[in-house]
Amino acid sequence: MKPHSDFVNYLLELLEDLENVRAKRMFGGYGIFKEDLMFGLVADEVLYLKVDDQIRADFEALGLGPFVYQKQDKAMAMSYSETPPEALDSSEDLLPWAEKAYAAAQRNAKLKRKKKKKDESGSKK
Repeated sequence: MKPHSDFVNYLLELLEDLENVRAKRMFGGYGIFKEDLMFGLVADEVLYLKVDDQIRADFEALGLGPFVYQKQDKAMAMSYSETPPEALDSSEDLLPWAEKAYAAAQRNAKLKRKKKKKDESGSKK
């Protein structure tokens, strides 16, 4: 198994206090997980954190944009936003942003479970 990039190793060091954080190679980049929940992604040595309606404004207020990829010549934005560059200076600076992102990932997972339950119960009628 290939080792992580220096940047990803640095991020994992910064996120040590969050506990149970790991990186997994995916799609030419990395997913950043706490337990089994992805709350960050790394693409081209940039950390993007999970956002939802509750925290998106915090990122947008700093002029930080979403992670965008190309799909069949169409730009697709994901619910991950670039991390403030100064947050990468220390664990103390990054942890509050990572905790917000993890909370957003938890809320998103809860909504998905609720929707799945509703879809399953609706299909039994």
